[in-house]
Amino acid sequence: MAESISKSVAGAIGEAEAARTRLDFAKSAPRVFRAIVGFDAAAREGLDPSLVELIQIRASHLNHCAYCLHMHTSDARKAGESEDRLHMVAVWREARHFFTEKEQAALALTEAVTLVADGGVPDEVYAEAAAHFDEGELAHVLALILTINTWNRVALATGKVAGTDERR
Repeated sequence: MAESISKSVAGAIGEAEAARTRLDFAKSAPRVFRAIVGFDAAAREGLDPSLVELIQIRASHLNHCAYCLHMHTSDARKAGESEDRLHMVAVWREARHFFTEKEQAALALTEAVTLVADGGVPDEVYAEAAAHFDEGELAHVLALILTINTWNRVALATGKVAGTDERR
């Protein structure tokens, strides 16, 4: 049963990818693509890999980016993240005991920056993040939030298909 579902999903992914008619951003704007890759790599420097994935997962939830959500939950699993925590990211406020205070501060900041048009970044959200991260770390967290929001928009605008991680 599970094998037939897996084959069915793989077939559906292949069909969705074949039906995609939007541009290949990396090929169409290679310098821009490489610049975003470089920005992303620089943003991650010095941050806990688990925190990086939590931030990317939460922003991808908020932006409804299935491609990035699939990619980052897969990366998190490979890095040893628990299924329980992955399932709770979307509802972290109701499941705070799954996350450290530092992670909660980062998730709150991720939400505020991702949804910036809904009311900016509240002082209390910023202050809580600043209480858990030194200035360098906070700058990297902000940069990471900016990069995942950029990646989400690239994936959504170009019709990326969940399950077709092109990094491999």
